[in-house]
Amino acid sequence: MTRPKKFRCLRFRPEVHYFKPRGIPLRQLEEVILLPDELEALKLHDIDGLNQIDASVKMKISQPTFARILDKAYKKIADAIINGKAIRIEKRL
Repeated sequence: MTRPKKFRCLRFRPEVHYFKPRGIPLRQLEEVILLPDELEALKLHDIDGLNQIDASVKMKISQPTFARILDKAYKKIADAIINGKAIRIEKRL
């Protein structure tokens, strides 16, 4: 049995839900799904300029968990850019 997922404090609500390469119809593209906590981690670290410790405090998670979330987000974005995939930003429930 896996450990239950801890609540994460998410404040950012994006206006946009898709990014895709120009000139290719969305139906022809594979997509990468960016989860809400991954987007929040990107915003706090790269846009707001917080270090991982301060950002993890804002999200109410540990710093190692924050680092893992951020790493997954970077890998998904790199995959989309390098391999020409669409990025879908998952909506919160």
